[in-house]
This record gives sequence, C-alpha cells and structure tokens, in this order.
Amino acid sequence: MSARASTKARNIMATAAATSVIEFGNATIHSNLPTARLIELAILRGEGDLAANGALNVDTGQRTGRSPKDKFLEDTPGIHANIDWGKTNLSVTPDVFSRIEQMAIEHLSQQEELFRFDGFAGADPTYRLRVSVVAEKAWHCLFAKTLFINAQASELDGFEEDWTIINACGMRLDNFQELGLNSPCAILQSLQQRKVVIVGTHYAGEIKKSIFYAMNYDLPEMGVFPMHCSANVDANDPSNVALFFGLSGTGKTTLSVDANRPLIGDDEHGWSDMGVFNIEGGCYAKCIKLSREGEPQIWDAIRFGSVLENVILDPVTRVPDYDDGSKTENTRVTYPVSYIPGAVIPSVGAHPKNVVFLAADAFGVLPPVSKLSREQAMYYFINGYTSKLAGTEAGVTEPQPTFSPCVGGPFLPRPPMVYAEWLARRIEEHDTDVWLLNTGWTGGPYGVGERFKLSYTRAFVTAILDGSLRPAAQETDPVFGLRVPTKVNGVPSDVLSPRNTWADKNAYDVKASKLAGLFRENDARYDISPEVRAAGPKG
Repeated sequence: MSARASTKARNIMATAAATSVIEFGNATIHSNLPTARLIELAILRGEGDLAANGALNVDTGQRTGRSPKDKFLEDTPGIHANIDWGKTNLSVTPDVFSRIEQMAIEHLSQQEELFRFDGFAGADPTYRLRVSVVAEKAWHCLFAKTLFINAQASELDGFEEDWTIINACGMRLDNFQELGLNSPCAILQSLQQRKVVIVGTHYAGEIKKSIFYAMNYDLPEMGVFPMHCSANVDANDPSNVALFFGLSGTGKTTLSVDANRPLIGDDEHGWSDMGVFNIEGGCYAKCIKLSREGEPQIWDAIRFGSVLENVILDPVTRVPDYDDGSKTENTRVTYPVSYIPGAVIPSVGAHPKNVVFLAADAFGVLPPVSKLSREQAMYYFINGYTSKLAGTEAGVTEPQPTFSPCVGGPFLPRPPMVYAEWLARRIEEHDTDVWLLNTGWTGGPYGVGERFKLSYTRAFVTAILDGSLRPAAQETDPVFGLRVPTKVNGVPSDVLSPRNTWADKNAYDVKASKLAGLFRENDARYDISPEVRAAGPKG
C-alpha cells in the first residue's frame, strides 16, 4: 500500500475508534460467548431448533430477505457530497436517526439479556475494521460470529469498535409515517457516527450487508477496490485467482466452492495493490434445492456452528427439506469459511487472472458464456444486469429483470462510476480477463425455458480458469455484440447460441430486442464514454 493510502487508512481508523460506549440499562450483556453456548441459549430461549445435521434452524418471520425500501442513510454535511442519493441511498435526518436510535436502545434496555459480538471485517489487517454487534437474539450474535472474522482473546482486551450495530429486531416503529419512513421496519446507517440501527426485521442479512456498505464507502479512499464477489484460487497455482461477481441467486457462492480450488471467500472482497482479500470470515449461501450431489462442500458445511434460516425441518426427524420453499425461496445458511475443506486462511490471495460476471437472465436470451473486451467489461459492470430471484427481497415472488450498478447497487454509497473506474484500473494493471456467464434460462424465458444445467455452467468455469477458453474460436452475437466461443468441452454446441435453443425463433428475436432496449434505457443513466456505450447491445 502506498504511503498516502496508509496514512488515509490510519486517519479513517482513528476517527472510527472514537465511537462512544452505549449503555443498555440493567440488561445483562453476554459478550463473545462460544458457539456452543450461543446455540444452547438460542434453543432454550425458543429462538430456533437444532436440525439433524447439527445446524441451528431459525425462522426470520415476515421478512425473509433484505428490505431495501426500509434502508436509510443519515445525511450529514461530512458525507453528503460523496453519496449517490436516490432510490438506493435514501436519506434520513440526524434528528430522526437519533430518535430511532434512542428508541432502539430503550427497547434493548428493557430486555433481561442481550448478546454482543466483537470481531473484524477485512482479512488483510491493513484495511481491517473492528465491528461490534449488540442484539436481543442469541442467534443474531451467532450469525455475526460465523460471518465476521473472530478476534483472538488477546485482541478483545481493550477492544474499541470502528462500527457498532444495534439490532432491536423485536421493536416495531408504529409511528413510522410520522418519522418519514416506509414501514415499521427500518435499517438506519450513519457513515459519520459509524453506527447501524436495525429495527423490525429478524432477517440477519441486514447485519452482514450494513458492514459491506461501510467498507464500500471507506475502501476507495484507502486505495482498495471493494467488490460484491466471491473468490477462489487454483490449489496448485497461487497466482491463478478468480473472482465471481453476482447478485443473490446467480450462483456466486456455488461456483466459487470447488474441490480443486480453495475458497478465499464467497461474497465480499477488496482488491488492493497487493491482491485480493475477503471482507468476511464466513459464507452466506442460498440452500433452496441444495443437494449433496450438486454442492457437496456446502452440504457438508451445514453442521454444528452454522445457522439455517427459514428451512423446513421434518417435525419428527429434524432433517432439513431443502426442496421445500413454502416459507421462502430465499432459504439461507451461514457457516465459517473454515468449514469449507482447504479454504484459504487467512483469506487473502494474489491479483486475479480471471473475473467472471454472473447474470441469471430471466429472458433466456443472453449467451451462456462470452469473453468481454475492456469496454464491454466496463459496460456490463456499470449496468449490472440480472434477475432478482424469488425471496431475495421482500415482495419478490418470481424472477424480475433488474439492473444493479456494479453488480451490487444496493450496497454502494458512492456513485457507481467510482467503482467502475476502479474495475477498469485493476484489470488493465494486471491484464485480467473478464467473462460474462449466464446462469439463468435457456430455450425460452422464465416459465417456458429451463435454467442452465449446473454441469454446463461448471464446464464453462473450468474452461475459463484452466485457460483453454481464452484462445478458443469465437462468434459475435448479433444482438449483444458479445464474443461467444464456438466450442466448449462438456457442453453441446447448440447450447452456446441462445437463439438455437428456442423452438420459436421469432419469439427469441422479440425477447432479445426487448432486453437490448432495456440495456439502452439503463445505460442512459450514466455518464460513460462513447467507447464504453458502443460496447453495449447492437440490436
């Protein structure tokens, strides 16, 4: 890291460490309990059940996914000019933030017991943030213990947090309209005070994503490109690192877990001058339709110490039914990254040779795999096309085409071009290849076609990472202008051209034209160069 970046990092941390101690009345605070005790208490308190595989299974209630319309950022003079205000970054006044924070503290102060976790975000100590979570549920503390990096006993002495998360999940904001909010649920974040206040939702993903949001604000000023991606490395070649960018449901976790490629992390990373590092200490995977055959490492990671969310258990045997989506399609499991055999600990790696953008295309018209030029990489990154899958957000019941800038729009406080420029800089510096991989539908749109077989998708990934796809012969897709290989080992050739998989070719042309038009409507939102804009769809 440069001297300038190092100084910036120290200044940020020095400011953050000034967080004041919060008092919670006479509540007994259980700090940094071991995993077994947290599980024991969660069960005794009726927060969850022990599944047959040893995992703690919990029900998150009405909210089974993130609540983006209820996420608000405190608007202060110190950060106002740096924020991309709008539908993603909704503002709340300091007065409202303070009022709700005090309401949450009062609610927690009325509890007999509270639970606290102290740990870190950032596997590279140079860019590490100290995180404290205070919650009324033991299982939320266990969630934090699995997702963040645990502190050693010696590091807990005199621990001064950079970020504080107050989780008052059992409190409802009945006066939300008076406060200018959208519902009795709210996730409030202050970048200046370095606090998060969560009320009215039990969904634990809000804990995890609030810290990713914080890192997305801080890291660019520290000389680091923050990324919503997973990462792994070749077991025999530590220089062969790969990144997988994708929103929930695109296969980011599944594809990065590979018996031949040790896992660095499954969701959030930073790319510094030295290489990549995991922001987290655990994994948060979707487990709908999970099978031992399809994803053996994730299957085996679900054991004592992991947390299942909203999975249906057999009432007698307590065996999880991963095929049952009656509660939600967004069933989840969290577990320490160390539960994956051979995972890289500490979770750091070299500069990546390959970057893979994942899109679950509900239209069924994107090619399954294509190699991107520098300009195309910029274009498809800034647009961030995929389909929101059922259950990943409140109100989403079937796939919905969406554009999420930089493949992580809900978690980006700064304008998207800040992150897009970091991508361009890094791939140029390290001659990194960039690919677009469609893990969505083929042979027709959602409801008509079917999702790509996982075996095909894995074959694409293998060919990318072993280098065999880089020199392969290519054809240019006439609608999207993407360079598509004409042959991939283990995949039928007719699958490579999406139009060939449709029985009704005219219907394909209509859908492809519609998606191309949606891309053009979306890219008009951004001030991008003519060269990057020209790299988009041709149809």
